[in-house]
Amino acid sequence: MSVDRGDEEALSDEEQQELMEEVQRRRSHRGLAVVIVSLIAIAFSAFQMWIAARGYVFGGTLPVVGEYRLIGFQQLQVNAIHVAFGLVLAFLLFPTTRGDGFVVRRLGRIEPAVRSRFGDEHPITRGTAKTAGATRWAFLDPDMNRVAPADVILAGIAMMPAYYIGTNYDEIQQIAVHRFEDTQSLGEVFPFLAPVEMGLTAIGIPMADTSAAFVLAVVGMLLVLEATRRALGLLLTSLVALFIVYARWGYHIPSDSAIGALSIQPDNWGNIMYNLWYTVEAGVHSQPVSVSVRFIYIFILFGAFLEMSGAGRWFIDMAYSATGTREGGPAKASVVSSGFMGMLSGSSIANTVTTGAFTIPLMKRSGYSPEFSGAVESSSSSGGQMLPPVMGAAAFLIVEFTGTPYADVIIAATLPALAFFFGMWVMVHFEAVRGGIGGLPRSELPDVRSALRSGWFYLIPLILLLYFLVIARYSINRAGWLTIVAVVALLAIVAAYDERTRIPLMGTLAAAYVAQAAAYATAGVGLFDAAQAAAGLETTGEPLAVGDAAVAAIGDFGVIAILVSAVFILLRPRADAPLLDFDPEVDEAANRSAKAFNRPSLSGNRAYRFGTFVLKSMDSGARTATTVVVAVAAAGVVPGVISVSGLGPNLAALISQVSGDSMLILLGLTGVAAIIFGMGMPTTAMYIILVAMLEAPLVEAGVIVLAAHLFVLYWGLMADVTPPVAVAAFAGAGVAKAEEMKTATIAFLLSLNKVLVPFAFVFSPGILFLRDGEIMGWNDVADVGFVVPEVVIPVLGMFIGVYALGVTIIGYQYASVSQLNRALYSISSILLMVPEIPLLIVEGILTLAGIPSALTIFEITASLRGVGLAMLVVLTYRNRSRADLEEADADAATSAPAAGDA
Repeated sequence: MSVDRGDEEALSDEEQQELMEEVQRRRSHRGLAVVIVSLIAIAFSAFQMWIAARGYVFGGTLPVVGEYRLIGFQQLQVNAIHVAFGLVLAFLLFPTTRGDGFVVRRLGRIEPAVRSRFGDEHPITRGTAKTAGATRWAFLDPDMNRVAPADVILAGIAMMPAYYIGTNYDEIQQIAVHRFEDTQSLGEVFPFLAPVEMGLTAIGIPMADTSAAFVLAVVGMLLVLEATRRALGLLLTSLVALFIVYARWGYHIPSDSAIGALSIQPDNWGNIMYNLWYTVEAGVHSQPVSVSVRFIYIFILFGAFLEMSGAGRWFIDMAYSATGTREGGPAKASVVSSGFMGMLSGSSIANTVTTGAFTIPLMKRSGYSPEFSGAVESSSSSGGQMLPPVMGAAAFLIVEFTGTPYADVIIAATLPALAFFFGMWVMVHFEAVRGGIGGLPRSELPDVRSALRSGWFYLIPLILLLYFLVIARYSINRAGWLTIVAVVALLAIVAAYDERTRIPLMGTLAAAYVAQAAAYATAGVGLFDAAQAAAGLETTGEPLAVGDAAVAAIGDFGVIAILVSAVFILLRPRADAPLLDFDPEVDEAANRSAKAFNRPSLSGNRAYRFGTFVLKSMDSGARTATTVVVAVAAAGVVPGVISVSGLGPNLAALISQVSGDSMLILLGLTGVAAIIFGMGMPTTAMYIILVAMLEAPLVEAGVIVLAAHLFVLYWGLMADVTPPVAVAAFAGAGVAKAEEMKTATIAFLLSLNKVLVPFAFVFSPGILFLRDGEIMGWNDVADVGFVVPEVVIPVLGMFIGVYALGVTIIGYQYASVSQLNRALYSISSILLMVPEIPLLIVEGILTLAGIPSALTIFEITASLRGVGLAMLVVLTYRNRSRADLEEADADAATSAPAAGDA
């Protein structure tokens, strides 16, 4: 049973799709383009799934010679293919222009001006009109529903640099030493370009003497910039372009000027292009793209599989079952479900639209204003990227950049994330009490027990994910792959399961598992390999002990379940699957494709629907990942230039100089920069750029590395709800049909926890369970002298301070709160969470007065926390007394006899 939205203003599926495309500037394809783009997206996902399962070795039996050959790719080659897929999809998904940009508007004035000057029939007017029409046909896509010829050309060109890297790796290794001397020309790499090369050489353009590697690097950089402009806007594009220009001409900055620290050594385009395109140490194909190849994509794909399986709707139903009848229940359910789905999707915008389509209408119907409803959804959705164990893609970037084990990252990130969602819960509760907003009737909500019975299996992939990563300690890539296999296997069993097949299905699965374990115990290999060995096509291994064989067979159970369930599905394709409840997008895709095949009855076929689920998940995952791939490719240029040019130490010195060696100012500048750079771009890109520029100054100032990375992440997430850009908040306003700027303002206020909580864990690393930069062990937990002052007190102060901040923002506790008392609540919140802020301000003032001081010691910070707690207790008592008095007055007014009653 799903939640009944029952709201006439709720968005339809088509409106949701239109809003998503509008916010993300993404096309809605038609006709043949739908098939082509989906096939490319599915191929991208298949490529990444192979890497996750088998590594960088590709191979098979060649059809001509009948030989089995393996091809091993280097990291640069895999990264280049990954980026090429992202670029091709970016050019097909995002239009060049819709015709409403600055340049297009200016060019659009030419034709009317010529017509006005020469008249309609003049040859110049007709020529101008034809040129304008051809240009619009080649480039413009005002309705965002067609692939323009320019997009096809750019998509084709985007494959050329990857082809060169994939087939000429030996030459690239020579470029590392001799740069672009004595390398092939374009005509030699691409024979079909030889006539063009000869023609250009004949007219004086020496293309035959120009290195193809250099040309392709330049073309590749330009394509990355153009894809970034389309998918992410001008801010990131301009920033990356500025760094490329700086790498070439930054030496012109006078070393004796105010910004002399930014002066670098002269360099030429050959070195710059090599370092930014042909290495994995810096530039486009560097560490950020490697993380995307190994970690980010596979978990985006896992999120897509889980969402398309119907898990998203089930988690929303469970959240409403648990909280829907309480005061403000719909908003509390939104906080829970949006946080969970935002953790998986890694996209604040997508989660706001998809989850908000369910949650926002219910919040509005229960009594929340449209603006507040959209703000709650967008704020919770953006906060999902802070929530372990997935944290969008951020957890894996932090693992790679800091070298911190994954388990340590999610342990450290847990309490701050819970504090944020606790604050959201508090604020929606106070808003509900102030507005007299109750919950929904139980009759309109799913029953908890029935919901658990119908979808408990959705929890299995998440439990397995934690097991693979934390207990079994598999690599992140392999854990992601195995969890995807688990999702597919789970849905295959669900699709095959009904009353008639229940016993034979489970019996066959058990028998297949036992047979697999027996094969490991007797032949040392799985059942399939053992069968090949029996036929003389394969060799066996050392037999395993019974326990080891059982464990090995468990690792293969996902594939076994898929194969066995597929047989049952194919044997009874028209049977009903009572537990199968795919996402509506899967059903829509099945209906649409079945009609395209002129076989509409196929949409009811279990096997067809299951196949559609797998392909739709792969398609959806690739479309979601495209923006991230483009973002990390572009963002990699910034740290690349910083490292190659030697700017890093000078930049750190300049930042320290600007901040005046003040920790507080440095953190404030870092936070503001994170919000500015995060506006309108994915969190991953913002994180990569900011960490490259600011990690060194923060660490040198004394911030623990992991705390510095989380600080940048938390502040960067504020950009999604910070006016005037506030992309997630505007998406929430679109779903809620609310006023955009008001929604964004409320979302910003609701998200202020993301501002104070990072300060709290920077000054009190015990909140992250850190001691001397390392995750605490059991010996540290047993050390009461450490745990109480460094962990227990700061953690309690953080949660109680979040509560006080909630009262400040909403302006209501038990009764309304005056402006003066709101200010006092805010002071209480700061003293409880971050007493170091006022102390550092005082220290700065004393330093200016020539009085050295060291105030941020435990005795003083604990005392200030005590003052903050006392303030909160007094304010709460007075507010509760006022509420009791108002209630007594209201009761007296109700019970007093009116005139003439006697």
